[in-house]
Amino acid sequence: MGSSWKLADHPKLPKDKIIAMIVLDGWGEANPNQYNCIHVAETPTMDSLKQGAPDNWRLIRAHGKAVGLPTEDDMGNSEVGHNALGAGRIFAQGAKLVDLALASGKIFDGAGFNYIKESFETNTLHLIGLLSDGGVHSRLDQLQLLLKGASERGAKKIRVHILTDGRDVLDGSSIGFAETLEKYLSDLREKGIDAQIASGGGRMYVTMDRYENDWEVVKRGWDAQVLGEAPYKFKNGVEAIKTLRSQQSKADDQYLPPFVIVDDNGKAVGPIVDGDAVVTMNFRADRMVMMAKALEYKDFDKFDRVRVPKIRYAGMLEYDGELKLPSHYLVSPPEIDRTSGEYLTYNGVRTFACSETVKFGHVTFFWNGNRSGYFNSEMEEYVEIPSDSGITFNVQPKMKAVEIAEKARDAILSRKFQQVRVNLPNSDMVGHTGDIEATVVACKAADEAVKIILDAIEQVGGIYVVTADHGNAEDMVKRDKKGEPQLDKAGKIQILTSHTLEPVPIAIGGPGLASGVRFRKDVPTGGLANVAATVMNLHGFEAPSDYEPTLIEVVDN
Repeated sequence: MGSSWKLADHPKLPKDKIIAMIVLDGWGEANPNQYNCIHVAETPTMDSLKQGAPDNWRLIRAHGKAVGLPTEDDMGNSEVGHNALGAGRIFAQGAKLVDLALASGKIFDGAGFNYIKESFETNTLHLIGLLSDGGVHSRLDQLQLLLKGASERGAKKIRVHILTDGRDVLDGSSIGFAETLEKYLSDLREKGIDAQIASGGGRMYVTMDRYENDWEVVKRGWDAQVLGEAPYKFKNGVEAIKTLRSQQSKADDQYLPPFVIVDDNGKAVGPIVDGDAVVTMNFRADRMVMMAKALEYKDFDKFDRVRVPKIRYAGMLEYDGELKLPSHYLVSPPEIDRTSGEYLTYNGVRTFACSETVKFGHVTFFWNGNRSGYFNSEMEEYVEIPSDSGITFNVQPKMKAVEIAEKARDAILSRKFQQVRVNLPNSDMVGHTGDIEATVVACKAADEAVKIILDAIEQVGGIYVVTADHGNAEDMVKRDKKGEPQLDKAGKIQILTSHTLEPVPIAIGGPGLASGVRFRKDVPTGGLANVAATVMNLHGFEAPSDYEPTLIEVVDN
C-alpha cells in the first residue's frame, strides 16, 4: 500500500465504531404545508432526529455549485449528489462540463467530434435526446450550440430525434421547446442545411429507460429513430406533440407514444442508415446507457434490432466508465479519484452497501466516483435488491424500503462491517410520479426503514449518519414568484414531479457517538461534499487535506 492512502488517526475520535450511512433519496427540507409530503406523512423517526438541532441535526446544500453544477438554479440530482457524498470534493459535473466544452469550442476539436465528423460529407448527423431546459439530463441551449457548431463544420444533413420531458419541467412545456427547436432548424434550412425533426416520443415510454428495467422502452425508440417506424406519423414535430397530447388518455409529455416525421410520400424523413453519425446528446448517463448499448454493441440480445446500421456513434459524455460506454464521446468525464470509499478500504474499514435496483448504482458506482465494481472485494460487499418492474412506483410506494433496511440491520448485527451504507429511494421515485397520496405513503415507509437501521445501531453501540442527496417529496407543487401554488388554465394545481432546490438534512447520533461531538457553526454553506470528511472523522480518521471540511468538531466537556 502506498503511504499516500494511509489516513492520519483522528486525535480525539476512536476507530472501529460501526457506522450506518443512510441516504434518503429525494428528501429535502421545506415549509410545512399540504404539498410537503414529508411533513404530511407520519415520520416519527426523522422528526425525532430533527429535535437534535443544532448540535446533531442541520441542513446542507444539495444543488447548484455545491454539487458541481453551473448555477444556483440547477437542481441537484442523485448522480451528482452521490458523487459529492462519496468523493468529498466538488467536481464540475454533467451540464457544467458540457457548458465549458461548448463555450471554449473544445468540444469541436476533440477526438469524439472528429470521429463523427467523418460522416458529414456524405451522410446524416442524428442527434437523439431529451428536449428540455430542465438541466437534469440535457438542455435545449446545448442542443442549439451543437447544431450550430456541427453545421458550421460541414454537417449538411441533420436529423433530431426528440424525447419529450414533463418530469424535470412542467407537463405541456414540450410544445414550446419543439417550437423553439423547429424555428432554429428552419433558420438552418435557410442557410442550405437540410435540418429537421425526424422522430419523437415521451421520455418514460420511449428510449430513456434505465437500469435494464424495461427494454421495450428502448425498442420503441430504436424502431422510431433507427428503423423509422412508429404507430403515429406526422408532417412536423410540433403538430405531432399537440395532436398526441390531445388524443391520448395518458398523454402527458413523459408518456407520449413514439412517432415519426414523414415526407409527402409518407416516407420517414430520418431513419439511421449505414455511414450516418449518431450523437446521444444527454449529459446524464443513467437513461442513455441502454440506448448506447443498442447503438454500440455487436452482440446484443435484449430485443430484435431488425437492422443494425454501421454508424459512427458518440455520447455527449462517457456514460459508464467501467464498461467504457460509449467508446467515443464529445466531452471527457470528470476525473474523480481518491474517493472516500477507496480510502476506507486501504484503512481497514469494511463496507456493506445496499439498495434496490433503481438506486443501487448510486450507493456504489456514483458513490465510488463513477466506477463499477469493488475497490477490494475482501473489504466490501454490495447487495442489490430487485426493484418492482412493469409498474409505476406509486402503485407500490413502499418499494423495497423494509427489505433494504433488513439487509442493513443484518449487516450491522453481524459486526463484520464498520460502514453499512444504504439508499432508500421511496421519496424520490414515488415523488417523480406526482402522486401526492402515494408519496406520503412512500415517506412513511422510508421513515420506518430508518428506524429499523437505527435500532440495530443502538444494539451494537454504533453511530448513525442520516442525510439525503437532493430534494423532491418536500414540495410537490409548482410555485409562482411569490411562492404560492401555481394553477393551470382550468384552475387546477400544477403538480411538481421534479427535484427541488431545497437543502437536505443531516443528522448524527447513536450510542457510539463520542461525547462532545457536534456540528460546527463555522461551515454555514456546507453541502453534500462535506459529508465524506465528516464520516471519515467518525471512523476515527482525519480526512485528506483537499477534502471539503468536516461538518463536526469535538468539544471537550
